[in-house]
Formats: sequence, structure tokens, C-alpha cells
Amino acid sequence: MATLTLPAVAPSPTQDSERLRVALQGWGVDQEVIIWILGHRNAVQRKKIKETYQQLFKESIIHCLQSTLSGVLGKAMSYWMEEPPERDAKLVEKTLKRGKAGITQLQVIVEIACASCPNHLMAVRQAYCSLFDCSLEEAITSKVSSSLQKLLLGLVSSYRYDRELVDLNVAKSEAAKLHEAIEKKQLDRDEVMWILSTRNFFQLRATFKHYKQNYQVPIYQAIMSSGSDDLGSLLRVVILCIDAPEKHFAEVIRASLSGHRTDVHSLARAILARVEIDMMKIKEEYFNMNKVSLDDAVVRKTSGGYKDFLTTLIGAIRPL
Repeated sequence: MATLTLPAVAPSPTQDSERLRVALQGWGVDQEVIIWILGHRNAVQRKKIKETYQQLFKESIIHCLQSTLSGVLGKAMSYWMEEPPERDAKLVEKTLKRGKAGITQLQVIVEIACASCPNHLMAVRQAYCSLFDCSLEEAITSKVSSSLQKLLLGLVSSYRYDRELVDLNVAKSEAAKLHEAIEKKQLDRDEVMWILSTRNFFQLRATFKHYKQNYQVPIYQAIMSSGSDDLGSLLRVVILCIDAPEKHFAEVIRASLSGHRTDVHSLARAILARVEIDMMKIKEEYFNMNKVSLDDAVVRKTSGGYKDFLTTLIGAIRPL
């Protein structure tokens, strides 16, 4: 399901670091070499490269990438070299610093809480505390409006059971509770928040399946028909991230590529977050939505080294 391709026999971190040093420090920056190396290394390999580069040259490779590569390519590659929990913690902080962050921005927090494993969420919370001397919960409380605060606090403070344990009777009962709340337009009920923020993902998928079987409509569609306010919109993101993350991220990518100007930051965020997880499924969903391949869309709407980097990550075949 991942699209990140790795060499059959990877060079050592020392070899990679030395080649990167030459590419970054030569007469002209060799973007092609930098992209080729870092675009074909997984998170564990990138961490070792980062550590080795620091040991060999007494300098952060992230700082080198930021100072040497221009614009969005430098930002995207420096984020790529961050360890995933630190990267996500910084994305959350950037979101919360916006002041009145909208749904498009706050969905970053939902993605971390609902489209990744519980251990990753815990690691992000720990990284956030270490980086910003503040808990993620405190930051949300001080920065997010009360109508959305309860939902986000429930999502980030929960530690879900991470094994496939499903009670079909509970699924049926809680599907009915969710349906009643949706029909009465009472999405802020405590039991709605509790169900969505506490139950394990397998249990929730069973509940959503019961909902569709019993009420002939997917729950994410039912929520939007009950009202298009911010809470309803954010709950839709919660449900998609739990039940069909490939659909959510395909929508994020489509939105980032729509319009006259590409939202390069949202595009990179979505691709970097999922390229080692389920990017193949996202590409399939994107094609089903748009009748055009994600590879073609990225090539058409981006340019330069940024285009080369993203197409490398998603496994696109670039023309010679």
C-alpha cells in the first residue's frame, strides 16, 4: 500500500551522508542526487542518515536542506527528514498559531488522532510537550473555540485499544445512538464524543457499517445532511479518517490541486504523511474521484525540484 520504493541494498548511512554532503556543498546544489537518496529511504533509514550526518559534519542536515534548497522544496524535504512525531507536533503548533483556525487547518489534528495508530498519537503528544513546553491539550484549550474544543480534546487525550476486538451488539446499539443524535441535530452530545474518541477503530468501523446497513446512508453523509456547521464538518473528517483514510486524503490532495494556485503545503503534508502507509490506496481513490491519475495531476500542477520530489515519493514515472 505504500509507494515509497527502497533500493534492494541500501548504502550505509555514512555513504549516504557523504554523498549528500557533496550534493549540498558543491559549486551547484545537486537536487537530483538529494531527491534520489532521500526520496528512497524510509523513516528508520532517514533517522540514521540524520544522526550520521550530524556526527560526521557537526551540522544538522535539516538546517542544510533549509538553507540550501529554496522555497517549498526546502521546506518539504526538511519536514521529510524530521522524525514523524516531531513533524506532526510542529504541524499542529503551526495550525494552532493561526489564531482562528478553520476546519481545513484543524483537520490536521484529526488526521493525527484518527488516521494513525494510538502509539503515534502518544509520540506526537510527547514531542509537542518537549518542543513547546506545553501539553497538546493545553494548547487546544487556549486556541480552539469551545464548539470544537470538546471533540478535539477527546480525540487527542484518548489512548485507544489497538487490536481487532469487536462487539457487534455494541456496534448496533451505538449506531442507533449516533443516528438519534444526527436526526435530532444534537451532534455535540457527550455520548457522540465518547463513542468517537474512545472506541477502538475496529469497533467504530463495525458501528459505521451497521449504520449504513440500518439507515441506508453512510454516516459521514448523514452527518452533513444534519447541518453544515463547523462541528458537523469536523465530525465528517473524524469518521472518514477512521473508516476510509484513503478517501479523506484523496479529498485533501484534490482540494490542494484545485484552483488557479496549488496549495503546496497541504499537498506536501498529505503526501509526506501517507507515502509510507497507504498512498497506493489514496492514488486509487483519487482516480475514482477525478478520472485522472494522481501522478498526472501532480506533474501538471507542480514544477521543478518540488515536482521531482513528490513524484518520486508517490512512485510516479517521470519522463526522461
